[in-house]
Amino acid sequence: MNTDVLIKKYRTHKNDTGSAAIQILLLSQQIYDLTGHFKTHHKDHDSRVGLLKMIGRRRKLLDYLTKVDLGQYKNLIADLKLRR
Repeated sequence: MNTDVLIKKYRTHKNDTGSAAIQILLLSQQIYDLTGHFKTHHKDHDSRVGLLKMIGRRRKLLDYLTKVDLGQYKNLIADLKLRR
């Protein structure tokens, strides 16, 4: 997943780092990286707790985005290939 291209696509202004779509993109990249980490370190339970917190935060941001901008939500889900 190329986050730089997606960030340029979804940002609202040049220095946008805080909008819901950008936060979802960054969290998704961190989640993707951590899932790769667990393939070799499956006993790392402390990081797993952090992963679950990130997933919950992304879920809340996605719920917020559905209320604010349903079209952007659908495009973001398709670009990130998330289930829902």
